[in-house]
Amino acid sequence: MLKKYEALSEQVNPTKALMAKAVINKYLNKTSLIHYSELSRLIGGEAFVKHENHNPTGSFKIRGALNFFHYMSKEELEGGILVATRGNHGLAMAWAGQWFHVPCTVVVPENNNPEINRIIESYGAELIVHGEDFYDAQSYCEELVDSAGYYYVQQGNEPEILNGLATMGLEIMEDLPDVDVIICPIGGGAGCASLIKTVRAFNPAIEIIGVEPQNAPSFYNSWKKGDIVILDDANTVADGLAARSVFQLPYVILKDSVTDVVLLTEEEILEGIRLALFSTHNLAEAAGSVSLVAACKIKERLMGKKVVMIMSGGNLSLEVLKTAIGC
Repeated sequence: MLKKYEALSEQVNPTKALMAKAVINKYLNKTSLIHYSELSRLIGGEAFVKHENHNPTGSFKIRGALNFFHYMSKEELEGGILVATRGNHGLAMAWAGQWFHVPCTVVVPENNNPEINRIIESYGAELIVHGEDFYDAQSYCEELVDSAGYYYVQQGNEPEILNGLATMGLEIMEDLPDVDVIICPIGGGAGCASLIKTVRAFNPAIEIIGVEPQNAPSFYNSWKKGDIVILDDANTVADGLAARSVFQLPYVILKDSVTDVVLLTEEEILEGIRLALFSTHNLAEAAGSVSLVAACKIKERLMGKKVVMIMSGGNLSLEVLKTAIGC
């Protein structure tokens, strides 16, 4: 089964990332890579944050969505697209779908962030609520595809989505070619895998460190076992990382290439939100801020190094913000 994805991984490469950059530059501005003195003091190195939270829709996912639509034919998408999401993937696909005039149906689990649901609908997408978590929403999409004729977009298994996400790595190399370490959240794994495929082509010595919640270590467990593990549940405040399973394509890229994975407690994840707010003056979602607190957790390994932390998204619910700051 994984051999298929090992072959598919060859379609994710720097050449296609450069082609994606030409596409994405028509729609998006380059996101900032900012040096922060307080974060630098905390980790004992030079700390930079890549602000993917400043993208339209508030996350890095828009890069992959735009590149996906650009390369798909009208015939493939004539029945519309179908996606499962906790938020950022659905927001990105709905937003990009408007530009490409493709109908979008988004399946979210029950008790999803109502603010996210409302914005997805404001982008013109049809919203379906089904299942207890993201994994259930995915399973329901597979049922709908058989009966309704949608093109089901599995965000982590579409090479052109990963090539779009890889433009984030190209921008980092443009701004900081001597970066030593990049720290990136892992949910389904596409963002971290795209970084490996891009920046390691420029400098194989760059360390890529993933971050997952202790409550949802789907990639970490798979990495340690040597095969994809499906968790029984993934209950974490970092809803963007609440994946019971990593996607197959990112897994085959990451399994032999990722430097390390840092696991965070729920309290550490909330501390990340506070850290982003007070050290960078940015409102980051829980998944978007984990790189900052992970860097502090492993600061002994980062001393004297140039470290980029991916702030992957800023779609934080008011409820989680109140919890983080103790209101």
